[in-house]
Amino acid sequence: MAETQQAPSMTVLLVAPDGFEMVRKTIRHLRAQTVRDRLEVVLVAPSARALDLDESAVRDFFRYAVLEVGEIKRPAPAKIVAIRHASAPIVAFAEDHCYPDPDWAAALIAAHEQGFAAVGPVMKNANPGTMVSWVGLLVHYACCLEPSPARVAENLPWHNISYKRQILLEYGDELSSLFAAEGMLLDDLRAKGHRIYLEAAAKMNHVNISRWTSFIGHDYWGGRLFGVMRAQKKKWPIWRRLAYIVGAPLIPLVRLRRTLRLIHRIGRRDLIPRILPALMSGLVVHAFGELSGYALGLGCTEERYAYYEMTRIRHVTAEDRHILTD
Repeated sequence: MAETQQAPSMTVLLVAPDGFEMVRKTIRHLRAQTVRDRLEVVLVAPSARALDLDESAVRDFFRYAVLEVGEIKRPAPAKIVAIRHASAPIVAFAEDHCYPDPDWAAALIAAHEQGFAAVGPVMKNANPGTMVSWVGLLVHYACCLEPSPARVAENLPWHNISYKRQILLEYGDELSSLFAAEGMLLDDLRAKGHRIYLEAAAKMNHVNISRWTSFIGHDYWGGRLFGVMRAQKKKWPIWRRLAYIVGAPLIPLVRLRRTLRLIHRIGRRDLIPRILPALMSGLVVHAFGELSGYALGLGCTEERYAYYEMTRIRHVTAEDRHILTD
């Protein structure tokens, strides 16, 4: 740590519900950052005992902290606790299945100096061996896949975005619901006049769900969560919910056209014949989940969706598991 630096430049927040071994590889990639001595790392865990931290793995950062929050069923409340604890002006979110390139942190910090409220990285496929993995990446992150030019953006890769901490704190109690479906937060930032930015020099390697059954479950519960949060945030009356329920069969066709256009943009047309069946299946299931959200409400949706997001090793093929642990 440089003697002249009084505070970290960025806090990296990492929810670790299943112990340190599940996030060890992410921490290793954070240690490889060119500006690791400017980073504060905050690990959120049920307890310090449950985390079982290897302190030798985190000693090279500006600072690290362990926050004990009890059982973690949903990531959003844990993230809010971490945001409030962070001491840097920028907070960035990391995951157990997402590994940044060495210049990731430096590029995010530099982009934030231009005044953006949120800055996201471009995404790469860390487990490209299955078509299910490719479909998951394309459906959820096609807007931000490498190669993508740096630009003021309309969307960023959820769960992997960095924000100005003070702007997040201004949301108060509303922030937890916005983090449940992060696109709602990005839309609200833009509606308030803030700019969000995709930084091409910040690159993230994302391990995608590659088990078929997990892929279907993730898309259903993700679609339902999106539908619920969309209707709640915009305070839709019953008649508008009904209109979207009736129109739900058109959603997969609209999203298919958009996804194919983005596949062409990144130069991966070769994938289309192989991924088309899985892509259509995922889009239909997601649309059915969205319809269910409009019709049935929240229920246990956040907890079910979190099951797929918080411990990725349960949802990849046996051949892909080594990518999360090597």
